[in-house]
Order: sequence, then C-alpha cells, then structure tokens
Amino acid sequence: MENKVFKVCKKYSDDLIKFTQELVKTRSYSDEEGDMVEKVINKMNELGYDEAFVDSTGNIVGKVGNGEKIIMFDSHMDTVKVPNPDEWSYPPFEGKIVDNKLYGRGSVDMKGGLASSVYAAAIAKECGLLDGKTIYVTGSVCEEFCDGVNIKMFFEEYNLKPDYVIICEPSDNIITLGHKGKAQIKITTHGVSAHGSAPEKGINAVYEMAEIIQRIEAKNKELFEKGNPHGTMVLSDINCVSASLNAVPSECSIYIDRRLILGETLDDMKAEMDEIIKGKRATWEIGTLRHTSWKGAKLVYEPLHDPWKIEEDHPLTLACNKSYEESFDKKPDKYDFWDFGTNAITPVSMGVPTIGFGPGEYKLAHMTDEHCDIDKIKDACKFYTCLINNL
Repeated sequence: MENKVFKVCKKYSDDLIKFTQELVKTRSYSDEEGDMVEKVINKMNELGYDEAFVDSTGNIVGKVGNGEKIIMFDSHMDTVKVPNPDEWSYPPFEGKIVDNKLYGRGSVDMKGGLASSVYAAAIAKECGLLDGKTIYVTGSVCEEFCDGVNIKMFFEEYNLKPDYVIICEPSDNIITLGHKGKAQIKITTHGVSAHGSAPEKGINAVYEMAEIIQRIEAKNKELFEKGNPHGTMVLSDINCVSASLNAVPSECSIYIDRRLILGETLDDMKAEMDEIIKGKRATWEIGTLRHTSWKGAKLVYEPLHDPWKIEEDHPLTLACNKSYEESFDKKPDKYDFWDFGTNAITPVSMGVPTIGFGPGEYKLAHMTDEHCDIDKIKDACKFYTCLINNL
C-alpha cells in the first residue's frame, strides 16, 4: 500500500505545485477570498471529490468518503496584506519558483498547506484508503483576524464534530503538538477635556496612559527573564480622542497582545491587567474584533484562549509518528510548539484531538520575500495521505 500511495503522490506532484502557484497568484486578503474560493472548488471537483461547496460563512468545504470516523484538515485561505511590494525580490503575486522555492504572499502562510491537503484527500480516495472514514478539507476565511470563528460557524451550521483535526499551518513539516494561548486586551484611560491654552483645567488621558505603557514594558521584560519558554506582552496599537488639536485629550486607548505559555492561565492574565491599571483613571476589556466575510457573514471574535498541547502518547500523535516515519523514512526526532494562534482553538475547545503539521518555515510568514521549498509541499501531501490511512 505504501508504494502505491507514494507512486500516486509522485504522479500528482507537478500538478500540486502548479496548483499552489495558482493559489499564490490569487490575491486573497482577509474578507476578500472570493476569487480563491472558485479556484479551490474547481480543483476539488476536478480531483473527484464527493462534495465541494461553500458554507454560509464563505469557507470552502471539500468531502470524500462516507464513513463514521471524521478526519478534518483545515487551512485558512486569507493572507495578510503586502504593504511594500516594491521591496520584494520577486512580485508577491507572481508565484515565481527560484532555486526550488516558491515565492509569494501566502506561500508559507498557508497556501502550500491548503494545496497539499486538497490533493492528499483526493489521493487517499484514489488509493482506496477511506474505508470507514469521511475526510473534510476546509479552506477557512479571515483567520488572520478571527482565529477559529470561521470553522466554529461551519461546525454549527452543519452540526459537525470531527474525530480528529489536523491544522495545516506552517511547521516546516515538523509535528506540532500545540500553541500558546492569547489575549488581546483594550485598555482605556479617561481624562477631562480642556482647552490647550489651559491644560491645568483638564486631565490628559495620554499622560494617564504613559505610566501604564511603562508597566507593560516592564511586565514583558519580567516574563522574558523567566527563560524559555516564556509568555509575552506587547502594546500593539494606540490612539486618543481629542476635541481638536487645541484640546487636552479626553480618552486614550491601547491594545495589548498577551501570549501565554503552558502553566499560565487566563485568570493570571486578568490579575495582571488589574495590576497594570491600578491607581490610574483606566479600565480594561477584551478587545473584541468584528469582521464581515466575503460572503457577508458577521464574524465576532473574542481573543481569549488558553494554551493547549496534545499528549505525546495520544493516538493522533502516534498516528502522526507512523505517518512521518513512512513519509521520511525516519522517526521524528523532535516536536514543535507554535508561538502563534491558529484555528485549532475551536476544535480544542470542543474536546476534539487536534495537531499541527504543514510545509514552510513559519518565521517567514507575513514577511517580505515569503517563500516555501516546493519539496516540503510535496512531502506534506505525502504525510497527509499516510495519516488518512493510519487513522
């Protein structure tokens, strides 16, 4: 069976890379994924998927098999924007391959993973690996802003709970057992407006915020000094409200991005926030985000998630180990743990065993000259196909 699978993977390898190039050429910023949807749906139909459709949120859903065991591969379709296209060595939407590397926005994050999973499910069907199994391959929307809300809406619409979920985010083809937790917090200081010629009659909300910002910087240094792994805290946005340029600001707000390691809890984070604003004219709240998908669905994201990690002896991890050994002719010598958030927060919150694996070095995501080794894309497809067989 193994030789047959690898032969079929090799048969499709050139087409897989051409498809990945097409996805990279198709700009798909968050909430603007419509053009990419058409390409992925067409490819799923071309490859003989049993079903390929778009849910009411705008996610792509491909399905093969009709068994009781449900295995889901999820990748997001959206990418961050390109603010500096002139600084790239090759145009960010050209999909150019140089020295065996595919350049372009989304090549790492995460169109290589999406393409690999699209082909893997089709190969598994062709090789007869679907006995007792149903495979879902999703291309989800607006992940860059709304982790997990996308597939949560899909699950709710179709009353679906998978048995296993594989998150195809870039891991450089290393089995990834979990990721940090996240909290995005909005802090607001409250001042009193006054004319700029008489500032003593008001209370400057920006000045109120100044000490809070220093406390945030000090807290991040404290976390860093605990050694690795460690949590982080950073100010990620700031603005103020003022009646005019001749007035004392009456309000100032900042956003904090707080990443939590295993052992840190959301209750710990809440205590930190209380301490950071202590003694100041300030309040804090969860920095809720609201987006509208390309299909018009309303996404409401509460960025408040605990860290998670699947056990090394979990059946899903063991199946990944076996698939890795079959794909790379060696046992995995290490696991990884992402320091960023993913759609995994939804299945994890549902108690669904979840793990990560995908092509591309994640440190290249969102960067100028983002690129992915095309052999890693081919290998990821092989791994996903083996995993379908081993689950």
